[in-house]
Amino acid sequence: MKPPLQTTIWTLLRNDTSQHEIARVTGIDRKTIRAYAKRFAAAEAANSPRAATDSPGRTAPPRPPAPAATSVSACEPHRAFIEAQLRLQRNATAIYQDLVDQVAFAGAYNSVKRFCARLRCKEPDQFDRLSFQPGEEMQVDYGEGAPTLVPGTDRYRKPRLFVATLRYSRSSFRRVVWKSSQQVWAELHEQAWRYFGGSCHYVVLDNLKEGVLKPDLYEPRLNAVYAATLAHYSVVADPARVRDPNRKGTVENAIGHTQATALKGRRFASIEEQNAFLDHWERKWAATRIHGTERRQVKAMFEEERPLLQPLPILGMQYFTESQRTVCDDSCVRVDHSSYAARPAPIGSKVLVRIFARRIEIRDLATQALLRSHAKAERPGTVVLPADERVFNPSRETRRILAQARAIGPDTSRLCEMLFAVEGRVGQRKLWGIVGLAERYPRRLIDAACATAISDGLHSYRHVKALTEKLVADALAAIDAPPSQAELALTQEHTLIRPGDDYAELFARGAAQAPQSTTPRSFTHDHD
Repeated sequence: MKPPLQTTIWTLLRNDTSQHEIARVTGIDRKTIRAYAKRFAAAEAANSPRAATDSPGRTAPPRPPAPAATSVSACEPHRAFIEAQLRLQRNATAIYQDLVDQVAFAGAYNSVKRFCARLRCKEPDQFDRLSFQPGEEMQVDYGEGAPTLVPGTDRYRKPRLFVATLRYSRSSFRRVVWKSSQQVWAELHEQAWRYFGGSCHYVVLDNLKEGVLKPDLYEPRLNAVYAATLAHYSVVADPARVRDPNRKGTVENAIGHTQATALKGRRFASIEEQNAFLDHWERKWAATRIHGTERRQVKAMFEEERPLLQPLPILGMQYFTESQRTVCDDSCVRVDHSSYAARPAPIGSKVLVRIFARRIEIRDLATQALLRSHAKAERPGTVVLPADERVFNPSRETRRILAQARAIGPDTSRLCEMLFAVEGRVGQRKLWGIVGLAERYPRRLIDAACATAISDGLHSYRHVKALTEKLVADALAAIDAPPSQAELALTQEHTLIRPGDDYAELFARGAAQAPQSTTPRSFTHDHD
């Protein structure tokens, strides 16, 4: 520390000024002031008889030695020229060269370098003290928690420490998690608002990827999950500038306070144990402390702020994943092997699909406007397409499929025509599957399977395929099975076998006509 500043501190200490007041006036940290006070006291105890006489009855720190007189720089006559060159962002080397060339400067380069360094010294930045209304702002950030035992191992690792602090009351919510993501980041905000009993109007965060996809001073772009969560709770995000942590200094101090006081030197066996300890420490110690700046109890300030927080919605946030999809030629998009109607999005265009736990949302890619919403299909292969939106267009390819179905058999043709009449071009995929079975199985078996599917009322490719495979398996089993004795026994009754009486009558007639048939032909004519 420079001698004039040491003299100022020594003078204020002599006048019984508190260290807190000295820090406020000089802008020096209290720890530094405390260290210099001890140094002054030690020097006075060693030998400082004059300090003892300055203030009878008390021990005063010694007066620092007066700074030595400084000589005038050789650059002083050229101050105006050097200041003008510095405003042009020129360096000391260029200024020295110009001084030598233009005014025959006889000094050394180091003299110009030191003089320029003194002129470049800036006044310390002034930071405004921000004040906020109750319930107006919350600041959030990540830090590092205490070492915690990793599940299933014998090693310790530091989890991520999430801290959310209300700007007015300085009341904080603390949680540690192993991993972070967009959804985890949003869920921690929800837990904080549930803990406080309401949400604030603004939330200040830095530009981490879990919250901000693209930092921008004027129009930052938030990730979709985080933006939807904030909208659900009527909260507006106010990201801090890049490399400007002072905007969220309250939560920065809260993280430091947590790490230095609550978690320093501790180890935990699980995440749950650390979270339980943080909750106990917040309620018993952090909330009951007297805040150093406000000089009021944090808990008392929070009780003033709680009624002014925004009420929470009844239902929590419904989280989702989103991706881009292309609208197919049947005016649907494919999600998890199912088809969902996407009109009015044109065929071939890209849309944004949000997949919730029980529903699907189709949105415009540019404006994020909601186009369609469907209940999520429970079975893969489902087509969620209203009948009035199905395209009934028997194209040349459709006619070719139906012709192949007619070649297989009448029942196959009838089933394929029924499928196309009900589902249109969407059902054309099933038609291809049915006629494709003819490449592997006999056509008469496929036709028989289609007849059974029609009678069962199950018009699907999977059902026809299963029936065909069963018929083929039964036919192969019948061929491979040895003939039984029942199949070799003679039968006595059949529609083709006449009764025995018919054969007896036939034999009787034959026997009665036998003598007449033996008479000579010539005798008969002579007798006549």
